[in-house]
Amino acid sequence: MSLQIAGVGKDFGKQTALSDVTLDIAGGELICLLGPSGCGKTTLLRIIAGLESASRGSITLDGDDLMQQAAHQRNFGMVFQSLALFPHLSVEDNITYGLRLRKMPAAARRQRAAELLDMVRLPGVAKRAVSMLSGGQRQRVAIARALAIEPRIFLLDEPLSALDAGLREAMQIELRELQQRLGITTIVVTHDQREAMTVADRIAVMNGGTIHQMGSPIDVYRRPADKFVASFIGQTNLIPATWQDDRLIVRGSLFDPGQAARDNQHTSPDSHETWLSIRPEELIVLDNNAASPPGATILEATVRFIRDVGASIEAHLELPANDNQPAQSLVALVSRDKVQHLHSGDTTRIQLTADCTVVLET
Repeated sequence: MSLQIAGVGKDFGKQTALSDVTLDIAGGELICLLGPSGCGKTTLLRIIAGLESASRGSITLDGDDLMQQAAHQRNFGMVFQSLALFPHLSVEDNITYGLRLRKMPAAARRQRAAELLDMVRLPGVAKRAVSMLSGGQRQRVAIARALAIEPRIFLLDEPLSALDAGLREAMQIELRELQQRLGITTIVVTHDQREAMTVADRIAVMNGGTIHQMGSPIDVYRRPADKFVASFIGQTNLIPATWQDDRLIVRGSLFDPGQAARDNQHTSPDSHETWLSIRPEELIVLDNNAASPPGATILEATVRFIRDVGASIEAHLELPANDNQPAQSLVALVSRDKVQHLHSGDTTRIQLTADCTVVLET
């Protein structure tokens, strides 16, 4: 089922929590609402669920107006951050609670609970008390309970935030696999960028009650729309630059950002400030004895220290201060062969290329 959110806003007194949020979610798609605390993502999810009323805008499901429907009429399944399981009920009774309210016969409820427990890989625990389960098992029970009613839309609010790192990553994969098997339209709220990159078909990056960018995980990571998205999704190096006509000046050096970037900046004043976003894995550290590639933009940097974290090696660098700009820290991922020639205090060179650099306008 496809969900259309058009111009949704929410005010709490004089404070605006959401401002003109518009989203089209295709049937069977998994969308992550990603952003820092207070950005409005949970408020938006609660409006979709019917637990909050919108101050303006519309929400439709396959053309059906949801704004006039109460939460219980929408038939949406929801997993809360706290899970909200009933501690006095068994696993089976927790899962079938919504079915009992719908007057489903007891035998059918038991069968449905058994099917769902198999689906979430928890066979044989139907009669256990919820308090006897681990955190990951309780998470699976909450998911099974939300799916028991065969919801039209599946909503999850920070569903894995209380789990430890190893279990959280395992559950991310399980959640994605389950959603793909069921083909159910799903919206997940999270502040965890890695979680969003793992499970989502598309990510809506939110801040200040608005959506800054909507796209596939790789698009949002590789082609961030603005400075906030670039810095929030993963790690990046943000280097200030200045457009002068159709030329880009980076710390006193001319940089060719490519034709697409030049075309985009023509909508802005001829001379203005901007930023370059370069991911650590894309920042090229040149060998000291290597010749500079023709036409390349080369900047000198000082090696501050090297950090070996096992899976990767980080070179922490510093661009020196000049008349117009202060010193700036950068991080580059380097190979084990190259790191043997880098030592704290050394001067090295970095190369900027259009292929590895995103020019931001805000």
